[in-house]
Amino acid sequence: MAYEAVWKVLSDMVTEFRKKGKQIPANIMQDLRSARTLIQVAKADKTCEGTVIPKIEQYLSNVEFFLFSEAQTIGEEFFKEWIEKLTKAREKAIEDEAEAGSSVSHFVPGVPREEQWIRIKASAETPEEVIRRIAEEENLSCKRQPDGYFLISGDKERIKAFIRKMAKKHE
Repeated sequence: MAYEAVWKVLSDMVTEFRKKGKQIPANIMQDLRSARTLIQVAKADKTCEGTVIPKIEQYLSNVEFFLFSEAQTIGEEFFKEWIEKLTKAREKAIEDEAEAGSSVSHFVPGVPREEQWIRIKASAETPEEVIRRIAEEENLSCKRQPDGYFLISGDKERIKAFIRKMAKKHE
């Protein structure tokens, strides 16, 4: 979860502020604690992500905004150092999630174990017809699920090609 990596950098930044004698307002510390708690909840219960993720983002944004505003008062070098740390943490977390997603197998009813899968939601920008057509072009299975998402499954390389074609539709 990228949020955990962001939380860690912000937490380390708070520690660094304290070493420099800077005071952190109670509401910022509360937001940092709340974000951590909700990150743990989201990790433990994937079904509540839809309600928890926006709150996590809000708490982390509040903390990040305050800390980086204050970091500029300490100095440009300090500010740049922490921006770089935060950027690297986000990038690494996204890479780790992508690797884990490709190696961790989640059971999905109706998809053979050896096949890869993704879910995509139809929208005005990606209509159902386009999703079905590209899936058919790539010889992938395309099933509409009760929640409105489409389950696209098949060979890993064909899934990648499907994603590339969908991305090109948005360029």
